Amino acid sequence: MKKIALISTLLLAGSAFAASPADTLVIQQSADVPTLDPGVTYDTASGTLVQNMYETLLTYSGASLTKLEPLLATKWTVSNGGKTYTFDLRKNVKFHNGDTMSCADAEYTFRRNIVTNSGESGNWFISESLLGTQSNANDDKSVTWAKISAAVKCNAAGQLVFTLPKVDPAFLAKLAYTGQSIVDKKYNASIGEWDGTEATWKTWVGKDLTGSNLSQKPNGTGAYKLVRKDANNYLFTAFDGYWGKKPSIKNVIQQKVPELAARQQAFLRGDADIVEGAGRAGDETQIKGKPGVTWVDDLPNTTATAIFMNQNIKSTNLLGSGKLDGQGVPANFFSDVNVRRAFSYAFNYAQYIADVQKGKGVQRTMLLPDSFPGYDSKTKTYKYDANQAKAYFQRAWGGNVWKNGFVLTANYRAGSVASQTAMEILKKNVEALNPKFRVNIQAKQWSEMLASSKRGEEAMVLLSWAPDYADPDNFISTFYASDGFYSPRSNFKDAQIDKWNDQARATVNTTQRNRLYSLIANRAYEQAPYILVPAPVGYTFQSSRLSGEGLTKATYNPMLNSSTGSLDWKNLTKK
Repeated sequence: MKKIALISTLLLAGSAFAASPADTLVIQQSADVPTLDPGVTYDTASGTLVQNMYETLLTYSGASLTKLEPLLATKWTVSNGGKTYTFDLRKNVKFHNGDTMSCADAEYTFRRNIVTNSGESGNWFISESLLGTQSNANDDKSVTWAKISAAVKCNAAGQLVFTLPKVDPAFLAKLAYTGQSIVDKKYNASIGEWDGTEATWKTWVGKDLTGSNLSQKPNGTGAYKLVRKDANNYLFTAFDGYWGKKPSIKNVIQQKVPELAARQQAFLRGDADIVEGAGRAGDETQIKGKPGVTWVDDLPNTTATAIFMNQNIKSTNLLGSGKLDGQGVPANFFSDVNVRRAFSYAFNYAQYIADVQKGKGVQRTMLLPDSFPGYDSKTKTYKYDANQAKAYFQRAWGGNVWKNGFVLTANYRAGSVASQTAMEILKKNVEALNPKFRVNIQAKQWSEMLASSKRGEEAMVLLSWAPDYADPDNFISTFYASDGFYSPRSNFKDAQIDKWNDQARATVNTTQRNRLYSLIANRAYEQAPYILVPAPVGYTFQSSRLSGEGLTKATYNPMLNSSTGSLDWKNLTKK
């Protein structure tokens, strides 16, 4: 305990280590950590820490994105035509405060997530599975206590039973998401969180748990427990009562260090073992090949990025005159498929790969990671072709786009070199086609752009999606469905795609699902709702003093691992 106290004092005083000790993992990143409550964890910064303090019923097996294995569960069965899941739970599992985990804790966890289900959380997708709606009881009056309690409950044998209203082929993958980690019912009630009863559930509907009491005083079953924290630092120590193999590394420190140069210097000095990088161009220049560095390249990338072309722009200040008179654009400018195809042909994909990704990029055929089931590599892609772009602009809006010209304002994330470069490439190529074409690009703060795009106010914006669970539905529905998460930002609606997507969500037959996703990909190519930005090839680096699962190509799982500390710390060793 003396060593913990010493480390804690140095950490919270802002002191730096000179060559971090062998029993201490030091991580530095730039982002704030919004929450330590699993029930509202929906960002990577929070997920990094929650993943190591808490545990889910299931987890991914090794580097596989399709195979799941038990964690807090020991086994499960599926019955009732794929609508009932029964889990046996691990015995003698302790929470950090000493409580023993029981089925009642698991039951409470999922009911709590469904009850609260705020816009800040990812609980919409577990609610959809268990209740048939993405909404909470405030927004959907069909959500009742009777439905919630029937959807997830413990049976007489102490097994956890989920009863779904319809088949969900992604359900098991959803249970592996960090936000579905098991919490302690008794402890939660003792610190003022929801007590889990019918008498009080309505007062907790839709409640934002970001700053909850549990976030301030976490209590999980994971291999590490929180010792101390302040605004910029977190100190964890290995949990002596952990049910699994005891961690090799005793202490973990995560520090918020906004300055890139400071992170790089700390890493190269050996003060930090894992740091948030600068992107491939910067990391290859500053980090790769330096002494004491392990660099792993050619890793799978599970994000999807697109330039959105909003078909119903709700912001008047981005529309200029609001007409096709050469002084602006109408709100439905992108509703003409010829406009969307023209912009898709005007983007230079090869240039983006060369300039931004240093040749380590892949032009995908659809907004689905190529490592995921359902990806169709045979679907056509757009290539930069000025003649094709010109031809489609000449057809757009009955020839009025080419005749009158337009002024379009596109925003990009302030500070994002990749986003700025993408918009600059598009601007240059579009404006070169016709002197009457003008694309104004401007930087905008990320939080502001997220809010405005959600309201449908952005005309053209670059956004990415990282998976919540390793199932194609998490991308296909998000981008292409009329009621998908990104629908308000693009206002893309296609009845045929919706039909295929609904069919894919209702079957567990992999061959059928893959065929439906291929149909969606080909239809999306024809309709061109997005400009598909090339995906970077993944890489990671860390101190050569580290070894263990997730740090090699063979063991790297993009759902669990990243270069900024989103690893299972318990699987690491340090020399």
